[in-house]
Amino acid sequence: MQYDLLVVGSGLFGAVTAYQAKQQGLKVLVLEKREHLGGNVYCEDNDGIKVHKYGAHIFHTSNKDVWEFVNGFVEFNRFTNSPLALSKGKLYNLPFNMNTFAQIWGIQTPQQALDIIEEQRKTIKGDPQNLEQQAIALVGQDIYQLLIKEYTEKQWGRECKDLPAFIIKRLPLRFTFDNNYFNDIYQGIPVDGYNPLIEGLLDGIDIQLDTDFLADKEYYLSLAKEVVYTGPIDAYYDFCFGKLDYRSLKFETKRLERDNFQGNAVVNYIDKNVPFTRMIEHKHFALDTDTSHTVISEEYPLEWREGLERYYPVNDDKNMQLYKRYRQLNKQSENVHFGGRLAEYKYYDMDKVIASALHFSKRFL
Repeated sequence: MQYDLLVVGSGLFGAVTAYQAKQQGLKVLVLEKREHLGGNVYCEDNDGIKVHKYGAHIFHTSNKDVWEFVNGFVEFNRFTNSPLALSKGKLYNLPFNMNTFAQIWGIQTPQQALDIIEEQRKTIKGDPQNLEQQAIALVGQDIYQLLIKEYTEKQWGRECKDLPAFIIKRLPLRFTFDNNYFNDIYQGIPVDGYNPLIEGLLDGIDIQLDTDFLADKEYYLSLAKEVVYTGPIDAYYDFCFGKLDYRSLKFETKRLERDNFQGNAVVNYIDKNVPFTRMIEHKHFALDTDTSHTVISEEYPLEWREGLERYYPVNDDKNMQLYKRYRQLNKQSENVHFGGRLAEYKYYDMDKVIASALHFSKRFL
């Protein structure tokens, strides 16, 4: 055995675990399938603009330990996520708050907004049976039709009536004039992008890029006493029970020779006749980027297939039962540990991934 620990994947879970292991004096090897470190938080530099290659990554947390941990590696700016939604030719503030309600109904007070929503909620009787019913039960018919229905159907490739209710159960409603999307205490983006965070975590650790662990699994398993695997759990087991379902994304990124295109970091495009769901203007993540050009990315949702990146797990009953079968197999491999969004088949915010990796490190390393 050449190493104490082999970490498969250099995203946040893998990088934090590798760092914690090195801090304890363990000899660590990190394998990364891509040609770069960092998983989906990787950033590319475009003449001074840090481009989030795999979509917008906005760090937010109320976990003080996690916030202090990441700030030990990089400095964060004060970016506040205040997205806009473009629907039927008009812009609306997100999340749904008093600004949104005033834009839709021309009202001025929280009570006026609440009265309208309460009246529209009454059309749903009993427990909501699908996403459409759940959304109307939460926000009423007007907001559902104007800002939810077409966007959601583009995102998931299915009608809202055919989607499970749980997808939208946490839809936020605010009766204040507050466009801050997140409720967390701490929020921002690393001043120089996420690459320095990953590089700091992996400093002094052996790394192999462009390396497919699964292409020679038995060989790589022989290199270390313990293994942390952060890739797709079904792929690890050769899809022996079948493939887990995901939604994927395609990004069309363009450089524009103007200093400002949409005036905001994130704009959601609601209408179904627009094929992408969001447009990101990367320079607005940095607050102080002074360039004569800008870079935008259009985000197109896709059904996942081999060769595409896995983004959003489809956590319906069928897939969760399949995932549990794969987790049962893992109990037979005492020295192989699974962690992160792909290995655990769950959607993870960045702070939750880091918290999970820190917790894992305390238990197993």
